[in-house]
Amino acid sequence: MRIRSTLLAIAIASIAAVPAFAQDVVLKVDADKPGAKIDRHIFGQFAEHLGHGFYEGIWVGKESKIPNTRGVRNDVVAALRDLKVPNIRWPGGCFADEYHWRNGIGPKDQRRAMVNTNWGGVMEPNEFGTHEFFDFIEQVGADAYISVNVGSGTVQEAADWLEYMTAVHPTALAKERIANGRKEAFQVPFVGLGNENWGCGGAMSGDYYVDLMKVFARYTRNYDPSQKMKQIAVGPDGAKTEYTEAVMKAWSERVWSWNLDGLSLHNYTVNGWPPSVKATGFGEAEYAKFLQETLGMDQLIRTHSAIMDKYDPEKKVALVVDEWGSWLAPTEGSTPGFLVQQNSMRDAILAALNINIFARHAERVRMANIAQMVNVLQAMIFTDKEKMLLTPTYHVFHMYVPFQDATFVPVAFDKGSYKVGDIILPRVDAIAAKDAQGMLWVAVTNVDATRPVEIGLDVPGFDAASATGQVVSAPRMDSVNTFDAARTVAPAPVKLDGTTLRLPPHSVAVVGLKPR
Repeated sequence: MRIRSTLLAIAIASIAAVPAFAQDVVLKVDADKPGAKIDRHIFGQFAEHLGHGFYEGIWVGKESKIPNTRGVRNDVVAALRDLKVPNIRWPGGCFADEYHWRNGIGPKDQRRAMVNTNWGGVMEPNEFGTHEFFDFIEQVGADAYISVNVGSGTVQEAADWLEYMTAVHPTALAKERIANGRKEAFQVPFVGLGNENWGCGGAMSGDYYVDLMKVFARYTRNYDPSQKMKQIAVGPDGAKTEYTEAVMKAWSERVWSWNLDGLSLHNYTVNGWPPSVKATGFGEAEYAKFLQETLGMDQLIRTHSAIMDKYDPEKKVALVVDEWGSWLAPTEGSTPGFLVQQNSMRDAILAALNINIFARHAERVRMANIAQMVNVLQAMIFTDKEKMLLTPTYHVFHMYVPFQDATFVPVAFDKGSYKVGDIILPRVDAIAAKDAQGMLWVAVTNVDATRPVEIGLDVPGFDAASATGQVVSAPRMDSVNTFDAARTVAPAPVKLDGTTLRLPPHSVAVVGLKPR
């Protein structure tokens, strides 16, 4: 029996009887035409030594009364494990451009403190360094994405760090790592060859960066023959194409001594610089304008992909969107440079729209990292001493877990229109994918801040035995979670009426259909 008849009896419809409505949008899901794999690494995270991202957010120290494992917060690790975080980018960001790894190894009393000149001018004790980072990601179950210092660092420094982390032979650096408590080589699947070298990483021209990057690509090696390591070059700043052209041209003309696996792209939803968009207390016009900018990510990827296709038609080099998300006005009273901002239902919508865009470009976009993981920018998690809070963005990432490494399948639908003044947005956005067990997943976002929407599901040829689903919604578009009201924005079972999915305004839903 096909989906039109089987969905009548699924368990999630038992929550409440929903009257029949005329369907506003019909999603025709072509489950028999698989596309590219939606790489799990597009759900990557970014964690920089910035504000309370690490200190208090992840690292509390071994002597803390907050439950921890070797200094890493247990509650944060558990929440991230539930997201199945695929990779974590570290140590930055602009911090990486001034990070010298030797300052963060060895006994605590021998570590060299520094001033974090990029973020608040505060002291950085380097208490959280290489060994602590790998302990953290191993607890989470994530891969390491290490950014080496191409700004103020040297090729020798980067080469030594990779040898320290990955050497399996008894070299001097391997022996030093062992003396510091780690016998086995660390696993380093991803290395970023610099960070924003067009900006805080040295204000380099594209050609200058390429000449330097080639040397780093040659000598920043993985010393463990059993490991496969991918190297990712610095790429464009938003819509600027200089780095894309320079790096991809050099890659197409490369000789045997170096190679690249990825090109990074950084792009935030900001609505002007410096960031001044309110995180809360905004109206519908501000909501629409902000989402209009974030939807520009699609054209941005198309622009840079076209250049990459010119030099790499086989798509061997991935486009890695390793900094993205909302960048809003800092929370009043917070420390300047700590990038503290609230996380609203609008941020949840923004996250879903970006993930959908990455999925549609899955052949080229094979990795992405939202900024940032804890207490900074569009965070997954907030902490306050012993308390922890999950944000609306966290809940979207959690609902999207089934899309990790699933196969993209086409969805045809009329997006409709949502008009606010002279801004016209799609009313609805949606993607679909099939996982390794044959389960079909459909993600639907109602962008409209004022009207509910009726979604009809049409899946020809798919015999559904059961379904499950959740929706994230909120009383207002600027609703947030706080430590006093932690579930103002939280997932709830989705309601279906036959083949119709009814979504409230400004909401995100994910439904899974299990084959018979």
